[in-house]
Amino acid sequence: MSRRLPTIHSITEHDAGPYRLERLDLEFANGERRNYERLHGRGHGAVVVVPLLDDDTVLLVREYAAGMHRYELGLVKGRIDAGETPEQAADRELKEEAGYGARSLQVLRSLTLAPTYMSHQAHLVLARDLYPERLPGDEPEELEVVPWKLDDLHQLILREDFSEGRSIAALFIAREWLRTHQT
Repeated sequence: MSRRLPTIHSITEHDAGPYRLERLDLEFANGERRNYERLHGRGHGAVVVVPLLDDDTVLLVREYAAGMHRYELGLVKGRIDAGETPEQAADRELKEEAGYGARSLQVLRSLTLAPTYMSHQAHLVLARDLYPERLPGDEPEELEVVPWKLDDLHQLILREDFSEGRSIAALFIAREWLRTHQT
């Protein structure tokens, strides 16, 4: 069923640090009127990188996660800088966080964090044909690089220190994409 989008009567903006908070005055097709809030990220979006060391092994990174106050395993990820494509940002972040570059970079799709109240999107990038190269990054300490077999994702998703939804979704999407696009 396709529905007509609500009519936006007004938008009020407020600064919220790295985000812009918008309050929307909406009217739905049935005449109901509501106020919604949404966060818009500042910048040019982000990337989540699935770096394949070989056809069966993904590289994860362990880094401090301030929101949970613990070290978390996850994928390489970061913001897209002004003037960068998602592929360029993925290659740069991969070099900064894992110490590898990629000769083959392919955007598979975009992922959202919480689409009911955030506009933020991250491009899921598959990185293959890796080679060692490190760039200085903005992390306060070097990240531990952890190789993980794609066939063992069932064990990874049960780990307490692997909880970030984008990383979980990205690995399953990439694994399924690889199964249907083997060359």
